[in-house]
Formats: sequence, structure tokens, C-alpha cells
Amino acid sequence: MPLKDLPADARPREKLLARGPGALGDAELLALLLRTGYHGKGVLQLAQEVLDRFGGIGGLLHTGADDLKSIKGLGGPAKRAEVVAVLELARRGAAQQLKEREVFSSPGAVKHYLQLQLARREHEVFAVLFLDAQNRLIEMEEMFRGTLTQTSVYPREVVLHALKHNAAAVVLAHNHPSGTVQPSRADEALTQTLKAALALVDVRVLDHVIVAPGDALSMAEKGLL
Repeated sequence: MPLKDLPADARPREKLLARGPGALGDAELLALLLRTGYHGKGVLQLAQEVLDRFGGIGGLLHTGADDLKSIKGLGGPAKRAEVVAVLELARRGAAQQLKEREVFSSPGAVKHYLQLQLARREHEVFAVLFLDAQNRLIEMEEMFRGTLTQTSVYPREVVLHALKHNAAAVVLAHNHPSGTVQPSRADEALTQTLKAALALVDVRVLDHVIVAPGDALSMAEKGLL
């Protein structure tokens, strides 16, 4: 049903303005962003289809423009660009929160941020969160791509970047495109190698987080550091 055919108090825009965003469901909020559906499918139906395809709002936050292109009704570049821009704002908002507060005052926020950044990548990415003396985020850098081993991740490069940022500590992170977040023996060995290398310049490794779509594991919480 087109939005204009709904009762006024049931239209997402009017409902939001009258009752606040908390009164809207996920599909209604997304429908406001999409604005229109296409012939035979209203915008609310399209919004629900998008959420179903990507596993809800959490999954949608991990998508990119190419993922959206596969959905009928999102083929136009303008609409895809608007959706991707909103998703990027959400990622940047998460990063800003980590820069303004101690990272480990909310470990869940760290996992969420890393899932937004890495979970949907089709290849393995190794990233480092460089932290100041108050454990606030200075910068996140994606440093290596491909199968991660002790030979493909270079401790010297991680140390040099830690010194460049004048970091007091780091959080290591990478994704598992396979979907499992269980660390391999190679992951554990790599963690210990980097921990030893960074200790030489008095930089602490606080955690190594492994992410996949819908899941994340902290090696520190598992006692693997």
C-alpha cells in the first residue's frame, strides 16, 4: 500500500514527528529514508525486504553500495548513495564515541565498532586501533589484507605506526569471512608475536578482537592474551 493511502497517524513521517522515532519500527524508519518503492511494491514492503535480505538493521550497517545494487528498487545510484551515506554516518558516530571516551569503559562498543568496520569484508583484513594513555581511540588503521599469518603481518610496520601515533596501547582486530570467530593457532601465535614486539617500545596490547557478521570474540575475555 502506498504511504499516502495509509491513515495520517500511521504514516511513518507523521508518526515520527508526533510520537518520536522510538515509536517507529525498523522498516518504518528505513522507509523514510528510501521514500518510494516501485510498481507493485510499496516502500514499506521494500524496506522490509531490505532488512530481511541483510539480517535486520545490524546486518544492513555492514553493507555497501554493491550489496544494495542487487535489490530491485535500489538500482538507482542516487537512492543507494543516500543509504550508504547514512550507514557511513553511523560508523563515524561509533568512531567518535570511542575517541571521546575510554575504549574499555564499554567493551561492547569496541566490538560493535569493529563489526561495523570489518565484519562484512569478503577478504581478511587486519586492523589496529591505536589508543592514547587514557585508552581513547586515536586512529584505526587497516594494515594488512589477505590470509593472516606471522609472515603476512609485519610486526615492524605495526610498531612504526604505533610510534607515529604516539600510542600507549593498541587493540588488534581482524575479520573471519568464513563466519566463525574462533581464533586459530595462527591467530594466537600472531597475537603473541605482536605483543612481544610492541612491548619493546612500551606499547600494550589490550585485546585482539575477531569479528564476523553478527558475532565478535575478544581474545582478552577468553584469557588468550
